[in-house]
Amino acid sequence: MSFKKFQLKIDKLKKEELGGLEAQFKMAPKLRLKYNDEQIAKNNPRKAAVLALIYPNKNKEACILLTKRASYNGKHSSQISFPGGKLDVLDKSLKNTALRETYEEVGVLESSVNLVRELTDVYIPPSNFLVSPFLGFVNQRPNFNLNYEVDTIIEVLLSDLLSDTSLSSVKMNTSYMKNIEVPCFKLNDYVVWGATAMMLSEIKELLKE
Repeated sequence: MSFKKFQLKIDKLKKEELGGLEAQFKMAPKLRLKYNDEQIAKNNPRKAAVLALIYPNKNKEACILLTKRASYNGKHSSQISFPGGKLDVLDKSLKNTALRETYEEVGVLESSVNLVRELTDVYIPPSNFLVSPFLGFVNQRPNFNLNYEVDTIIEVLLSDLLSDTSLSSVKMNTSYMKNIEVPCFKLNDYVVWGATAMMLSEIKELLKE
């Protein structure tokens, strides 16, 4: 998809009904399906926000930004995610959290980002975070500047995300589940699963013709 074609969709994207949990659960691990709204509220999850950023590459094709987290002693070490993080006491809103964290992690200026809309929250059981995703865009490819939290950026063509050939499943071993089959996207030779795949699934539903 060309970036110009994406731009022509923006007004419609702002008004389109979100796919919500139905869209997200197409790519949800079985572990996540066990939690309903009442259980999530009872867990009193910490709040966080991420930014799904769309921009043109050098060929004027629309891309969406993912990052590979740096390796660290934690539950989400080296995983594929959107830039973002937990709500800070100084953040005025979760929108501000998403923009601040994106600047801190990959160097995209907050003032350059045009926010399209907030998407459906995603609950992450292992770390007990409730994450608010925001969809936004910039009109030219950013000059990325990575901090210590990010190992590398992954520039995914929207056309690859929208193609069903990117859909797959893999067996995962993590600190909290062993040899479990999970749905995933295979994008740029990376396996994208869990909360990020759930967010991408809703974005895919929103963008498809």
